[in-house]
Amino acid sequence: MPSKTIYSHRDPMLKKRDDFEDILEERRNSSDLRYALRCYTPVLYKGVPPIKASMLKSMVLQSGQIRYIISQVSKEMGRANDDILEEASAILDEMAQRLQLSTVRFFVFTLSKVFKILFRNICVNEEGIQRLQQAIQEHPVVLLPSHRSYMDFLLVSYIMYTYDLALPVIAAGMDFIGMKFIGEMLRMSGAFFLRRSFGGDKLYWAVFSEYVKTMVKNGVAPVEFFLEGTRSRTCKSLTPKLGLLNIVMDPFLKGEVFDISLVPISISYERILEEPLYARELLGVPKPKESTSGLFKARKVLNEDYGSIHVYFGQPVSLRSIAEGRVNRCQFNLIPRHIPRKPSEEIHNFVNDSAYRLVRAQEENMVLKPWALLASLLLQNHHQDQKMEQTQGIALDKLTEQALWLRDVSRQYGAFLLWPDHMPPSEIVSSSLSLHQGLVRISEGRVHLAKAGPGEPQGAVTPEEELWSQAVIVLSCASYRNQAMHIFLRPALLASAIHAATSNKKQEVFNTFSFLRNMFSNEFILCPGATVQDFEEACYLLMKTGALQASQQELVVTEKGHRTLAFLTSMLDPFLQGYQVVCRFLCEEATENLTEKQFIPSIRKFIVKLLLSGSLRYTEVLSFDLQKNALAALLRLGAVQKIKGYVGFESPCVCAWFDWLKQEIQAKNVFFIYLLFFRPSIQIGKLKISINWAKKRCDNSKRHYGKTVLGKNKIS
Repeated sequence: MPSKTIYSHRDPMLKKRDDFEDILEERRNSSDLRYALRCYTPVLYKGVPPIKASMLKSMVLQSGQIRYIISQVSKEMGRANDDILEEASAILDEMAQRLQLSTVRFFVFTLSKVFKILFRNICVNEEGIQRLQQAIQEHPVVLLPSHRSYMDFLLVSYIMYTYDLALPVIAAGMDFIGMKFIGEMLRMSGAFFLRRSFGGDKLYWAVFSEYVKTMVKNGVAPVEFFLEGTRSRTCKSLTPKLGLLNIVMDPFLKGEVFDISLVPISISYERILEEPLYARELLGVPKPKESTSGLFKARKVLNEDYGSIHVYFGQPVSLRSIAEGRVNRCQFNLIPRHIPRKPSEEIHNFVNDSAYRLVRAQEENMVLKPWALLASLLLQNHHQDQKMEQTQGIALDKLTEQALWLRDVSRQYGAFLLWPDHMPPSEIVSSSLSLHQGLVRISEGRVHLAKAGPGEPQGAVTPEEELWSQAVIVLSCASYRNQAMHIFLRPALLASAIHAATSNKKQEVFNTFSFLRNMFSNEFILCPGATVQDFEEACYLLMKTGALQASQQELVVTEKGHRTLAFLTSMLDPFLQGYQVVCRFLCEEATENLTEKQFIPSIRKFIVKLLLSGSLRYTEVLSFDLQKNALAALLRLGAVQKIKGYVGFESPCVCAWFDWLKQEIQAKNVFFIYLLFFRPSIQIGKLKISINWAKKRCDNSKRHYGKTVLGKNKIS
């Protein structure tokens, strides 16, 4: 039965997770052709046979919503209804899927060959498959996979075919439709295509939303889309996009179906196919356009080993259960169902909260491999080497010892870590380093990050070229560290808050934690309204590992805890420094006419200058994603605003800038992070602001985010 709970803050160690089965094992021992042509008899929603594509199109075009929108558009544009109907039909032809089993069989045969070359294992939790099979028979199902690779698109369908489950229809970007032959084959494998932006096109939005809702209402097939909207180049979960989730929830909210099952799916890669591509995109290299020729050029990946994939089908979540007591569906009885309406604030908050918790459920079931821990340790050692201006690396036996310590900590924090305990630790570490040999080098028993990856310039290069080559390696390595960030994030926020607070008083630490959490809510998945729960979870985990002692009023770091807190603060340091640099750039370099398009190139140039001068040691700060998130946070917090395409401080004129800086930024705590973590004092023009003054202003400020009083669980 579908679950009411999406994600809970209970002790993560108490969570029982399913066992895995390797679906490639059978493929290696039997005919791929026989497998592709086998009898396929999927379980269907209420036993109803699938609706043909022509019938589905007719149902959409004859729906009340489409007829209403056609009438509205006809009046607005002064065109005949038949012309608008013809346009709606053309839009539908462009986007619609035309699922054909013969094409699916072709893909199954081809992918079986490819998967066996690329991957050692593809492991699936069979209990999750059984839960999904039951859910498909009872209610319309929406599949919500995590999105780290193009491979996600085909992987879920391949698994569904393997277990005789109904093949999903999958939301895909319009980019794929331009791929000769491949685009149409994807359409015949269940893909339906949508534009990246609708640009206020009322007719397109109506046709698309009605098409998706019709498939959901009639149980045509499980509907699959990526909550994050796009692939995560950093391997961190992205802020969920609400458009499609709003659409699939609509039939339930309007009482057109009894319930809908939402199924979070976690796809974990030991090594990502697009690894070097992602790093270059984060450094500003344009994403290659999807094309058939590009696909064939990428066949060189067949010579590489990409380890294993783990796919975890989460507990189906009942939309009816999570909406109970939160959404008043009577509001949808006030106007006819076919008339589109903007979601109320209540509905928006419910959808937004559900989206965040579904992504957290994905994170909770992400499988970590030893390399994620090793990457975290190697990056911290690399940053330490940079600070000491040396490249000695870390001894292999010391790396193994640190990895074992981190393994134990991560398990206590509830990580879904697959560490083969039957193997000697040294063998596990060596195997992981071997799989990722493009990112690391081992010499004289010491391990360090490679200076340049495959295809990067070798020999005599300029300092800037060397920096970019190193950045590709660091960002690639950081993407694997980021796979574990959701495990350490809340304790790391608390560790940084303890480090930043002027005393060990619990309320002051909480205030700093709350500020940091708010600041980083564009960077990480932090559920709205869960600040107190996150703080309590972080305290519990640090106390559980013996790193912290807590009383009613104080938090005290133990002697044993210094190592843990040093590791945790180092995990967050690159992000802190990235946000600090953005603040510094806006304070020192940005002009009043800085456009949004100029922001990234300008700040990148500024960062390169700092890195080459040695005043900045985190190469990760060059990441476009980090810079974009930092700017989004400053915009959200009101420290920066956009005015007709320009980005700048809220100050209306330069002469008032200094007064505004003190009165507004300090009161909102935004500048606090820059002052507190960057340097003891900062000179801006003739104004010198010291940390002590900043702290005093922040402590005296009554506008703490949330204003939650610990222990009373209420808003003051």
